[in-house]
Amino acid sequence: MALFNKVIYILFVLTIFSCNKTKNKLSDSLVFRYNEHKNIGSLDPAFSKDIADIWATNQLFNGLVQMDENLNVLPCIAKSWTISEDALTYVFVLRNDVYFHKHELFGSDSTRTVKSTDFEYSFNRLQDKQVASPGSWVLNKVDSFNAINDSIFKITLKQPFPAFLGMLTMKYCSVVPKEIVEHYGSDFRSHPIGTGPFKFKRWEENIKLVFRKHHNYFEKDNKGTSLPYLEAIAITFLPDKQSEFLQFTQGNIDFVCALDASYKDEILTADGKLQKRYKDDVNMTRGPYLNTEYLAFYMDSEVTEIQSELLRKAINYGFDRKKMMIYLRNGVGFPANGGFIPKGLPGYNASIGFTYQPEKARQLVEQFKKGTGNQTPKITITTTGNYLSFSEYIQRELEKIGIQVAIDVVPGAALKEAKANGKLGLFRASWVADYPDAENYLSLYYSKNFAPNGPNYTHFKDAQFDNFYEQAFTETNNKKRESLYTKMDSLVMSKAPVVPLFYDEVIYFTRKKLNGLKLNPAYILDLKQVKKN
Repeated sequence: MALFNKVIYILFVLTIFSCNKTKNKLSDSLVFRYNEHKNIGSLDPAFSKDIADIWATNQLFNGLVQMDENLNVLPCIAKSWTISEDALTYVFVLRNDVYFHKHELFGSDSTRTVKSTDFEYSFNRLQDKQVASPGSWVLNKVDSFNAINDSIFKITLKQPFPAFLGMLTMKYCSVVPKEIVEHYGSDFRSHPIGTGPFKFKRWEENIKLVFRKHHNYFEKDNKGTSLPYLEAIAITFLPDKQSEFLQFTQGNIDFVCALDASYKDEILTADGKLQKRYKDDVNMTRGPYLNTEYLAFYMDSEVTEIQSELLRKAINYGFDRKKMMIYLRNGVGFPANGGFIPKGLPGYNASIGFTYQPEKARQLVEQFKKGTGNQTPKITITTTGNYLSFSEYIQRELEKIGIQVAIDVVPGAALKEAKANGKLGLFRASWVADYPDAENYLSLYYSKNFAPNGPNYTHFKDAQFDNFYEQAFTETNNKKRESLYTKMDSLVMSKAPVVPLFYDEVIYFTRKKLNGLKLNPAYILDLKQVKKN
Protein backbone atom coordinates (compact mmCIF):
# COMPACT_ATOMS: atom_id res chain seq x y z
CA MET A 1 0.00 0.00 0.00
CA ALA A 2 2.85 2.39 0.82
CA LEU A 3 4.40 1.78 -2.60
CA PHE A 4 1.03 2.40 -4.30
CA ASN A 5 0.57 5.70 -2.43
CA LYS A 6 4.08 6.77 -3.38
CA VAL A 7 3.40 6.10 -7.09
CA ILE A 8 0.09 8.02 -6.93
CA TYR A 9 1.84 10.97 -5.24
CA ILE A 10 4.60 11.15 -7.85
CA LEU A 11 2.11 10.84 -10.72
CA PHE A 12 0.13 13.69 -9.15
CA VAL A 13 3.23 15.87 -8.98
CA LEU A 14 4.15 15.04 -12.57
CA THR A 15 0.59 15.84 -13.69
CA ILE A 16 0.87 19.30 -12.13
CA PHE A 17 4.17 19.85 -13.95
CA SER A 18 2.50 18.73 -17.18
CA CYS A 19 -0.48 21.07 -16.73
CA ASN A 20 1.83 24.03 -16.13
CA LYS A 21 3.97 23.24 -19.17
CA THR A 22 2.27 25.80 -21.42
CA LYS A 23 2.95 28.53 -18.86
CA ASN A 24 6.62 27.62 -18.56
CA LYS A 25 7.79 26.85 -22.08
CA LEU A 26 11.07 28.66 -21.63
CA SER A 27 11.92 27.00 -18.33
CA ASP A 28 10.88 23.57 -19.62
CA SER A 29 13.22 23.95 -22.61
CA LEU A 30 16.09 24.44 -20.16
CA VAL A 31 15.29 21.51 -17.84
CA PHE A 32 16.28 17.91 -18.53
CA ARG A 33 13.88 15.50 -16.83
CA TYR A 34 14.44 11.81 -16.29
CA ASN A 35 13.28 9.06 -13.96
CA GLU A 36 15.45 6.81 -11.80
CA HIS A 37 13.38 3.80 -10.78
CA LYS A 38 16.15 2.24 -8.68
CA ASN A 39 16.55 5.29 -6.43
CA ILE A 40 19.88 6.89 -5.53
CA GLY A 41 21.85 5.84 -2.46
CA SER A 42 24.46 8.60 -2.26
CA LEU A 43 25.69 11.73 -4.04
CA ASP A 44 29.19 11.20 -2.65
CA PRO A 45 31.42 10.08 -5.55
CA ALA A 46 33.37 7.77 -3.22
CA PHE A 47 30.20 5.65 -3.14
CA SER A 48 29.30 5.82 -6.84
CA LYS A 49 28.98 2.09 -7.33
CA ASP A 50 25.57 1.71 -8.97
CA ILE A 51 24.53 3.19 -12.32
CA ALA A 52 21.91 5.41 -10.65
CA ASP A 53 24.53 6.98 -8.37
CA ILE A 54 27.10 7.27 -11.17
CA TRP A 55 24.67 9.12 -13.44
CA ALA A 56 23.89 11.64 -10.69
CA THR A 57 27.46 12.21 -9.49
CA ASN A 58 28.67 12.55 -13.09
CA GLN A 59 26.74 15.83 -13.26
CA LEU A 60 28.25 17.13 -9.99
CA PHE A 61 31.90 16.06 -9.98
CA ASN A 62 35.01 15.93 -12.17
CA GLY A 63 38.28 14.02 -12.04
CA LEU A 64 41.71 14.40 -13.55
CA VAL A 65 40.54 12.90 -16.84
CA GLN A 66 37.28 11.99 -18.55
CA MET A 67 36.07 9.58 -21.21
CA ASP A 68 34.27 10.48 -24.44
CA GLU A 69 31.62 8.50 -26.31
CA ASN A 70 34.34 6.58 -28.17
CA LEU A 71 36.07 5.49 -24.93
CA ASN A 72 38.98 7.86 -25.49
CA VAL A 73 40.55 9.30 -22.34
CA LEU A 74 40.54 13.11 -22.55
CA PRO A 75 41.76 15.96 -20.33
CA CYS A 76 39.41 17.25 -17.65
CA ILE A 77 40.74 19.03 -14.54
CA ALA A 78 44.17 17.88 -15.71
CA LYS A 79 44.90 19.77 -18.93
CA SER A 80 47.84 17.47 -19.78
CA TRP A 81 49.94 14.61 -18.44
CA THR A 82 53.12 12.68 -19.08
CA ILE A 83 53.91 9.00 -18.51
CA SER A 84 57.44 7.82 -17.76
CA GLU A 85 59.22 5.38 -20.10
CA ASP A 86 58.83 2.55 -17.57
CA ALA A 87 55.06 3.30 -17.49
CA LEU A 88 55.13 3.67 -13.69
CA THR A 89 54.95 7.42 -13.12
CA TYR A 90 52.11 9.71 -14.22
CA VAL A 91 52.50 13.47 -13.83
CA PHE A 92 49.36 15.58 -14.28
CA VAL A 93 49.28 19.34 -14.90
CA LEU A 94 46.05 20.88 -13.56
CA ARG A 95 44.01 23.73 -14.98
CA ASN A 96 43.90 26.89 -12.87
CA ASP A 97 40.30 27.85 -13.71
CA VAL A 98 38.34 25.00 -12.09
CA TYR A 99 36.08 26.23 -9.29
CA PHE A 100 34.14 24.31 -6.66
CA HIS A 101 30.42 24.99 -6.41
CA LYS A 102 29.64 27.88 -4.08
CA HIS A 103 29.37 27.26 -0.34
CA GLU A 104 29.58 29.58 2.66
CA LEU A 105 32.38 27.49 4.18
CA PHE A 106 34.72 28.69 1.43
CA GLY A 107 34.70 32.18 2.97
CA SER A 108 34.02 35.57 1.44
CA ASP A 109 34.26 34.41 -2.20
CA SER A 110 32.01 31.40 -1.49
CA THR A 111 34.24 29.28 -3.77
CA ARG A 112 37.85 28.53 -4.62
CA THR A 113 39.92 26.91 -7.33
CA VAL A 114 40.95 23.25 -7.30
CA LYS A 115 44.56 22.55 -6.33
CA SER A 116 46.58 19.34 -6.53
CA THR A 117 46.33 19.01 -2.73
CA ASP A 118 42.58 18.48 -3.26
CA PHE A 119 43.35 15.37 -5.31
CA GLU A 120 45.81 14.23 -2.66
CA TYR A 121 43.07 14.57 -0.03
CA SER A 122 40.44 12.90 -2.26
CA PHE A 123 42.66 9.89 -3.03
CA ASN A 124 43.63 9.48 0.64
CA ARG A 125 39.94 9.57 1.52
CA LEU A 126 39.22 6.91 -1.11
CA GLN A 127 41.76 4.62 0.59
CA ASP A 128 40.60 5.43 4.14
CA LYS A 129 39.24 2.24 5.73
CA GLN A 130 36.98 4.29 7.99
CA VAL A 131 35.33 5.83 4.94
CA ALA A 132 34.92 2.30 3.52
CA SER A 133 34.47 3.37 -0.09
CA PRO A 134 33.53 0.49 -2.43
CA GLY A 135 35.88 2.13 -4.94
CA SER A 136 39.06 1.87 -2.90
CA TRP A 137 40.21 -0.99 -5.16
CA VAL A 138 40.78 1.52 -7.99
CA LEU A 139 44.00 2.60 -6.26
CA ASN A 140 45.25 -0.93 -5.47
CA LYS A 141 47.91 -0.68 -8.17
CA VAL A 142 49.10 2.74 -6.91
CA ASP A 143 52.32 2.87 -4.92
CA SER A 144 52.17 6.58 -4.04
CA PHE A 145 50.61 9.92 -5.00
CA ASN A 146 51.42 13.45 -3.95
CA ALA A 147 50.97 17.12 -4.78
CA ILE A 148 54.24 18.53 -6.12
CA ASN A 149 52.81 22.08 -6.05
CA ASP A 150 49.40 23.68 -6.55
CA SER A 151 49.16 22.55 -10.18
CA ILE A 152 51.27 19.36 -10.40
CA PHE A 153 49.99 15.99 -9.16
CA LYS A 154 52.12 12.84 -9.41
CA ILE A 155 51.02 9.19 -9.21
CA THR A 156 53.44 6.24 -9.10
CA LEU A 157 52.25 2.69 -9.79
CA LYS A 158 53.54 -0.54 -8.25
CA GLN A 159 53.72 -2.09 -11.71
CA PRO A 160 52.84 -0.97 -15.25
CA PHE A 161 49.12 -1.01 -15.92
CA PRO A 162 48.03 0.43 -19.30
CA ALA A 163 44.36 0.59 -18.27
CA PHE A 164 45.13 2.97 -15.39
CA LEU A 165 44.12 6.18 -17.20
CA GLY A 166 40.77 4.61 -18.00
CA MET A 167 40.29 3.72 -14.34
CA LEU A 168 40.89 7.36 -13.39
CA THR A 169 37.78 8.33 -15.38
CA MET A 170 35.63 6.50 -12.82
CA LYS A 171 33.58 8.74 -10.49
CA TYR A 172 35.37 7.27 -7.47
CA CYS A 173 38.40 9.36 -8.52
CA SER A 174 36.54 12.69 -8.47
CA VAL A 175 37.95 15.65 -6.57
CA VAL A 176 36.17 16.78 -3.39
CA PRO A 177 36.92 19.77 -1.09
CA LYS A 178 38.36 18.85 2.30
CA GLU A 179 36.68 21.64 4.27
CA ILE A 180 33.21 20.72 3.02
CA VAL A 181 33.61 16.96 3.43
CA GLU A 182 34.96 17.26 6.95
CA HIS A 183 32.17 19.67 7.90
CA TYR A 184 29.37 17.33 6.79
CA GLY A 185 31.05 13.99 7.50
CA SER A 186 28.81 11.14 6.35
CA ASP A 187 26.11 13.69 5.45
CA PHE A 188 28.25 14.76 2.49
CA ARG A 189 26.18 12.13 0.64
CA SER A 190 23.26 14.60 0.66
CA HIS A 191 25.25 17.87 0.68
CA PRO A 192 27.60 17.36 -2.28
CA ILE A 193 29.95 20.10 -3.41
CA GLY A 194 31.93 19.37 -6.54
CA THR A 195 33.19 21.08 -9.69
CA GLY A 196 30.79 19.56 -12.24
CA PRO A 197 28.59 21.28 -14.85
CA PHE A 198 25.65 21.15 -12.43
CA LYS A 199 25.39 21.85 -8.70
CA PHE A 200 23.18 20.31 -6.05
CA LYS A 201 19.91 22.15 -5.31
CA ARG A 202 17.33 19.95 -3.58
CA TRP A 203 16.72 16.27 -2.73
CA GLU A 204 13.51 14.77 -1.41
CA GLU A 205 14.78 11.20 -1.17
CA ASN A 206 12.83 8.75 -3.32
CA ILE A 207 10.63 11.62 -4.55
CA LYS A 208 12.64 14.20 -6.48
CA LEU A 209 16.21 15.41 -6.98
CA VAL A 210 17.12 18.76 -8.58
CA PHE A 211 20.45 20.07 -9.90
CA ARG A 212 21.02 23.61 -11.19
CA LYS A 213 23.52 24.96 -13.70
CA HIS A 214 27.04 25.69 -12.42
CA HIS A 215 27.58 29.14 -13.97
CA ASN A 216 31.30 29.08 -13.21
CA TYR A 217 31.96 25.78 -15.02
CA PHE A 218 35.30 25.59 -16.83
CA GLU A 219 34.51 23.63 -20.02
CA LYS A 220 33.37 25.19 -23.29
CA ASP A 221 32.08 23.74 -26.55
CA ASN A 222 34.06 23.88 -29.81
CA LYS A 223 32.61 27.34 -30.54
CA GLY A 224 33.76 28.74 -27.22
CA THR A 225 30.31 28.74 -25.61
CA SER A 226 30.29 27.94 -21.90
CA LEU A 227 28.80 24.64 -20.84
CA PRO A 228 26.32 23.37 -19.82
CA TYR A 229 23.46 24.59 -22.03
CA LEU A 230 20.71 23.41 -19.70
CA GLU A 231 19.65 25.36 -16.61
CA ALA A 232 18.57 22.36 -14.53
CA ILE A 233 18.17 18.60 -14.20
CA ALA A 234 15.08 17.16 -12.50
CA ILE A 235 15.08 13.49 -11.48
CA THR A 236 11.98 11.64 -10.28
CA PHE A 237 11.81 8.22 -8.66
CA LEU A 238 8.92 6.26 -10.09
CA PRO A 239 9.67 2.64 -9.09
CA ASP A 240 7.52 1.06 -11.79
CA LYS A 241 9.08 0.88 -15.27
CA GLN A 242 5.72 0.87 -17.03
CA SER A 243 4.69 4.07 -15.21
CA GLU A 244 8.04 5.56 -16.21
CA PHE A 245 7.37 4.70 -19.85
CA LEU A 246 3.88 6.22 -19.61
CA GLN A 247 5.36 9.49 -18.34
CA PHE A 248 7.78 9.44 -21.25
CA THR A 249 5.05 8.96 -23.85
CA GLN A 250 3.11 11.84 -22.28
CA GLY A 251 6.15 14.11 -22.55
CA ASN A 252 6.70 14.54 -18.81
CA ILE A 253 10.22 13.08 -18.92
CA ASP A 254 12.72 13.48 -21.74
CA PHE A 255 14.23 10.04 -22.09
CA VAL A 256 14.16 6.43 -20.97
CA CYS A 257 17.06 4.03 -21.23
CA ALA A 258 17.33 0.29 -21.64
CA LEU A 259 14.39 -1.89 -22.60
CA ASP A 260 11.99 -3.50 -20.16
CA ALA A 261 9.79 -6.50 -20.89
CA SER A 262 6.75 -4.51 -19.68
CA TYR A 263 6.84 -2.20 -22.72
CA LYS A 264 9.34 -3.60 -25.25
CA ASP A 265 6.61 -4.84 -27.61
CA GLU A 266 4.77 -1.53 -27.25
CA ILE A 267 7.67 0.57 -28.54
CA LEU A 268 9.63 -1.88 -30.75
CA THR A 269 8.78 -4.22 -33.59
CA ALA A 270 9.98 -7.83 -33.40
CA ASP A 271 13.10 -6.95 -35.38
CA GLY A 272 14.04 -4.01 -33.14
CA LYS A 273 12.61 -1.08 -35.13
CA LEU A 274 10.65 1.80 -33.58
CA GLN A 275 6.88 1.29 -33.84
CA LYS A 276 5.25 3.64 -36.37
CA ARG A 277 3.07 5.41 -33.79
CA TYR A 278 6.18 6.78 -32.05
CA LYS A 279 8.25 7.88 -35.05
CA ASP A 280 7.00 11.48 -35.07
CA ASP A 281 7.73 12.14 -31.38
CA VAL A 282 10.54 9.80 -30.37
CA ASN A 283 14.12 9.15 -31.43
CA MET A 284 15.79 5.81 -30.74
CA THR A 285 19.57 5.67 -30.43
CA ARG A 286 21.48 2.45 -29.90
CA GLY A 287 25.05 1.20 -29.76
CA PRO A 288 27.39 -1.25 -28.00
CA TYR A 289 27.33 -1.49 -24.20
CA LEU A 290 30.30 -3.01 -22.38
CA ASN A 291 28.41 -5.99 -20.99
CA THR A 292 28.76 -9.67 -21.91
CA GLU A 293 25.96 -12.05 -20.91
CA TYR A 294 27.02 -15.69 -20.74
CA LEU A 295 26.77 -19.15 -19.20
CA ALA A 296 29.83 -20.33 -17.28
CA PHE A 297 31.15 -23.81 -16.53
CA TYR A 298 32.95 -24.50 -13.26
CA MET A 299 36.06 -26.21 -14.62
CA ASP A 300 36.93 -27.92 -11.32
CA SER A 301 33.54 -29.64 -11.26
CA GLU A 302 33.52 -33.43 -10.87
CA VAL A 303 30.53 -33.72 -13.22
CA THR A 304 31.61 -35.56 -16.39
CA GLU A 305 29.58 -33.33 -18.71
CA ILE A 306 31.16 -30.16 -17.30
CA GLN A 307 34.67 -31.61 -17.58
CA SER A 308 34.16 -32.54 -21.25
CA GLU A 309 35.47 -30.02 -23.77
CA LEU A 310 33.48 -31.90 -26.43
CA LEU A 311 30.21 -31.23 -24.64
CA ARG A 312 31.05 -27.64 -23.74
CA LYS A 313 31.67 -26.96 -27.43
CA ALA A 314 28.51 -28.84 -28.44
CA ILE A 315 26.50 -26.50 -26.19
CA ASN A 316 28.17 -23.49 -27.81
CA TYR A 317 27.33 -24.73 -31.31
CA GLY A 318 23.89 -26.02 -30.38
CA PHE A 319 21.61 -22.95 -30.35
CA ASP A 320 20.95 -19.97 -32.61
CA ARG A 321 21.96 -16.78 -30.80
CA LYS A 322 20.56 -14.53 -33.53
CA LYS A 323 17.10 -16.09 -33.31
CA MET A 324 17.31 -15.90 -29.51
CA MET A 325 17.90 -12.14 -29.70
CA ILE A 326 14.97 -11.59 -32.06
CA TYR A 327 12.49 -13.63 -30.01
CA LEU A 328 13.57 -12.62 -26.52
CA ARG A 329 15.08 -9.13 -26.91
CA ASN A 330 13.30 -7.67 -29.97
CA GLY A 331 16.69 -7.55 -31.67
CA VAL A 332 18.31 -5.39 -28.98
CA GLY A 333 21.85 -6.60 -28.35
CA PHE A 334 24.39 -8.44 -30.48
CA PRO A 335 24.56 -12.26 -30.73
CA ALA A 336 27.82 -13.32 -29.04
CA ASN A 337 29.46 -15.14 -31.94
CA GLY A 338 32.83 -13.59 -31.08
CA GLY A 339 34.77 -14.13 -27.89
CA PHE A 340 34.24 -12.93 -24.34
CA ILE A 341 35.41 -9.36 -25.05
CA PRO A 342 32.25 -7.44 -26.03
CA LYS A 343 31.63 -5.53 -29.23
CA GLY A 344 32.76 -1.92 -28.93
CA LEU A 345 35.98 -2.62 -27.03
CA PRO A 346 39.48 -2.84 -28.60
CA GLY A 347 40.46 -6.52 -28.75
CA TYR A 348 36.99 -7.70 -29.82
CA ASN A 349 37.05 -10.13 -32.74
CA ALA A 350 33.85 -11.38 -34.37
CA SER A 351 35.42 -14.53 -35.85
CA ILE A 352 36.92 -16.34 -32.84
CA GLY A 353 33.71 -17.60 -31.20
CA PHE A 354 30.96 -20.08 -31.99
CA THR A 355 28.23 -19.94 -34.64
CA TYR A 356 25.06 -22.01 -34.86
CA GLN A 357 26.06 -25.42 -36.29
CA PRO A 358 23.52 -28.03 -35.12
CA GLU A 359 25.00 -30.92 -37.11
CA LYS A 360 28.45 -30.30 -35.69
CA ALA A 361 26.90 -30.05 -32.22
CA ARG A 362 25.19 -33.46 -32.67
CA GLN A 363 28.47 -35.02 -33.80
CA LEU A 364 30.23 -33.72 -30.68
CA VAL A 365 27.43 -35.10 -28.51
CA GLU A 366 27.79 -38.51 -30.18
CA GLN A 367 31.56 -38.44 -29.58
CA PHE A 368 30.90 -37.66 -25.93
CA LYS A 369 28.43 -40.54 -25.63
CA LYS A 370 30.84 -43.04 -27.20
CA GLY A 371 33.46 -42.12 -24.65
CA THR A 372 31.06 -42.42 -21.71
CA GLY A 373 29.14 -45.61 -22.46
CA ASN A 374 26.43 -44.06 -24.68
CA GLN A 375 24.73 -42.32 -21.79
CA THR A 376 22.61 -39.27 -22.69
CA PRO A 377 24.39 -36.18 -21.36
CA LYS A 378 22.53 -34.24 -18.67
CA ILE A 379 23.26 -30.71 -17.47
CA THR A 380 21.61 -28.22 -15.10
CA ILE A 381 21.58 -24.48 -15.77
CA THR A 382 21.29 -22.36 -12.64
CA THR A 383 19.80 -18.94 -13.28
CA THR A 384 17.69 -16.16 -11.81
CA GLY A 385 14.06 -15.48 -12.71
CA ASN A 386 15.01 -12.55 -14.95
CA TYR A 387 16.85 -14.85 -17.34
CA LEU A 388 14.55 -17.87 -17.18
CA SER A 389 13.30 -17.27 -20.74
CA PHE A 390 16.87 -17.48 -22.09
CA SER A 391 17.53 -20.70 -20.21
CA GLU A 392 14.28 -22.22 -21.46
CA TYR A 393 15.16 -21.29 -25.04
CA ILE A 394 18.59 -22.93 -24.72
CA GLN A 395 16.98 -25.93 -23.02
CA ARG A 396 14.67 -26.54 -26.00
CA GLU A 397 17.44 -26.09 -28.56
CA LEU A 398 19.95 -28.36 -26.79
CA GLU A 399 17.40 -31.14 -26.40
CA LYS A 400 17.22 -31.21 -30.22
CA ILE A 401 20.92 -32.14 -30.36
CA GLY A 402 20.66 -34.81 -27.68
CA ILE A 403 21.42 -33.02 -24.38
CA GLN A 404 18.94 -33.16 -21.51
CA VAL A 405 18.75 -29.83 -19.71
CA ALA A 406 17.29 -29.05 -16.30
CA ILE A 407 16.84 -25.47 -15.05
CA ASP A 408 17.27 -24.38 -11.45
CA VAL A 409 15.91 -20.90 -10.67
CA VAL A 410 17.38 -19.26 -7.56
CA PRO A 411 17.45 -15.74 -6.07
CA GLY A 412 20.23 -13.44 -7.27
CA ALA A 413 22.01 -13.39 -3.91
CA ALA A 414 22.02 -17.20 -3.75
CA LEU A 415 23.42 -17.47 -7.28
CA LYS A 416 26.16 -14.95 -6.49
CA GLU A 417 27.24 -16.84 -3.36
CA ALA A 418 27.10 -20.27 -4.98
CA LYS A 419 29.11 -19.34 -8.09
CA ALA A 420 31.78 -17.64 -5.97
CA ASN A 421 32.24 -20.80 -3.94
CA GLY A 422 32.26 -23.35 -6.76
CA LYS A 423 28.89 -24.91 -5.91
CA LEU A 424 27.42 -24.74 -9.43
CA GLY A 425 28.41 -26.69 -12.53
CA LEU A 426 26.79 -24.38 -15.10
CA PHE A 427 25.34 -20.97 -14.28
CA ARG A 428 24.21 -17.75 -15.90
CA ALA A 429 26.36 -14.66 -15.37
CA SER A 430 27.18 -11.27 -16.84
CA TRP A 431 30.21 -9.01 -16.77
CA VAL A 432 29.89 -5.24 -17.06
CA ALA A 433 33.15 -3.33 -17.55
CA ASP A 434 34.37 -1.31 -14.56
CA TYR A 435 36.75 0.55 -16.87
CA PRO A 436 37.11 0.63 -20.68
CA ASP A 437 39.86 -1.91 -21.27
CA ALA A 438 39.63 -5.56 -22.34
CA GLU A 439 41.92 -6.52 -19.46
CA ASN A 440 38.85 -6.08 -17.28
CA TYR A 441 37.21 -9.03 -19.09
CA LEU A 442 40.28 -11.20 -19.46
CA SER A 443 41.00 -10.96 -15.72
CA LEU A 444 38.18 -13.53 -15.34
CA TYR A 445 40.50 -16.20 -16.79
CA TYR A 446 43.78 -15.41 -15.06
CA SER A 447 44.70 -18.35 -12.80
CA LYS A 448 45.69 -16.10 -9.88
CA ASN A 449 42.15 -14.67 -9.79
CA PHE A 450 40.31 -17.83 -8.73
CA ALA A 451 37.03 -17.08 -6.96
CA PRO A 452 36.15 -16.39 -4.19
CA ASN A 453 39.32 -14.26 -3.99
CA GLY A 454 38.99 -12.95 -7.54
CA PRO A 455 36.62 -12.86 -10.53
CA ASN A 456 37.73 -16.17 -12.12
CA TYR A 457 34.46 -18.00 -11.38
CA THR A 458 35.14 -20.76 -13.93
CA HIS A 459 38.56 -21.65 -12.40
CA PHE A 460 39.94 -21.62 -15.94
CA LYS A 461 43.71 -22.18 -15.94
CA ASP A 462 46.14 -22.06 -18.87
CA ALA A 463 49.86 -21.30 -18.68
CA GLN A 464 49.98 -19.65 -22.14
CA PHE A 465 47.04 -17.42 -21.26
CA ASP A 466 48.72 -16.35 -18.00
CA ASN A 467 51.88 -15.55 -19.93
CA PHE A 468 50.00 -13.37 -22.44
CA TYR A 469 48.05 -11.69 -19.63
CA GLU A 470 51.19 -10.72 -17.72
CA GLN A 471 52.91 -9.62 -20.94
CA ALA A 472 50.03 -7.23 -21.70
CA PHE A 473 50.75 -5.24 -18.52
CA THR A 474 54.13 -4.14 -19.84
CA GLU A 475 53.05 -3.53 -23.44
CA THR A 476 52.67 0.21 -23.97
CA ASN A 477 51.93 0.00 -27.71
CA ASN A 478 48.13 0.01 -27.98
CA LYS A 479 47.94 -2.03 -31.19
CA LYS A 480 50.26 -4.73 -29.86
CA ARG A 481 48.32 -4.88 -26.60
CA GLU A 482 45.04 -5.23 -28.49
CA SER A 483 46.58 -8.10 -30.48
CA LEU A 484 47.52 -9.81 -27.21
CA TYR A 485 43.97 -9.34 -25.94
CA THR A 486 42.55 -11.02 -29.04
CA LYS A 487 44.99 -13.92 -28.70
CA MET A 488 43.95 -14.42 -25.09
CA ASP A 489 40.27 -14.29 -25.97
CA SER A 490 40.77 -16.80 -28.79
CA LEU A 491 42.64 -19.13 -26.46
CA VAL A 492 39.78 -19.02 -23.94
CA MET A 493 37.22 -19.78 -26.65
CA SER A 494 39.28 -22.77 -27.84
CA LYS A 495 38.76 -24.38 -24.40
CA ALA A 496 35.09 -23.26 -24.09
CA PRO A 497 34.85 -22.59 -20.33
CA VAL A 498 31.93 -20.26 -21.09
CA VAL A 499 28.98 -19.95 -23.46
CA PRO A 500 28.77 -16.29 -24.55
CA LEU A 501 25.10 -15.44 -25.16
CA PHE A 502 25.03 -11.82 -26.26
CA TYR A 503 26.78 -8.48 -26.01
CA ASP A 504 24.42 -5.93 -24.60
CA GLU A 505 23.42 -2.71 -26.25
CA VAL A 506 22.86 0.82 -25.00
CA ILE A 507 19.45 1.99 -26.13
CA TYR A 508 18.02 5.45 -25.50
CA PHE A 509 14.53 6.67 -26.33
CA THR A 510 14.41 10.47 -26.38
CA ARG A 511 11.83 13.10 -27.24
CA LYS A 512 12.43 14.73 -30.64
CA LYS A 513 13.09 18.10 -28.97
CA LEU A 514 16.24 16.74 -27.29
CA ASN A 515 19.66 17.17 -28.94
CA GLY A 516 23.24 16.36 -27.99
CA LEU A 517 22.72 13.26 -25.84
CA LYS A 518 25.52 10.94 -26.93
CA LEU A 519 25.75 7.19 -26.54
CA ASN A 520 28.53 5.83 -24.39
CA PRO A 521 29.46 2.10 -24.33
CA ALA A 522 30.38 2.51 -20.65
CA TYR A 523 26.77 3.63 -19.99
CA ILE A 524 27.65 7.08 -18.65
CA LEU A 525 25.00 9.82 -18.78
CA ASP A 526 26.68 13.08 -19.85
CA LEU A 527 24.32 16.07 -20.00
CA LYS A 528 26.68 19.02 -20.29
CA GLN A 529 26.17 19.36 -24.07
CA VAL A 530 22.46 18.50 -24.17
CA LYS A 531 19.94 21.03 -25.53
CA LYS A 532 16.15 21.05 -25.68
CA ASN A 533 14.34 22.84 -28.50
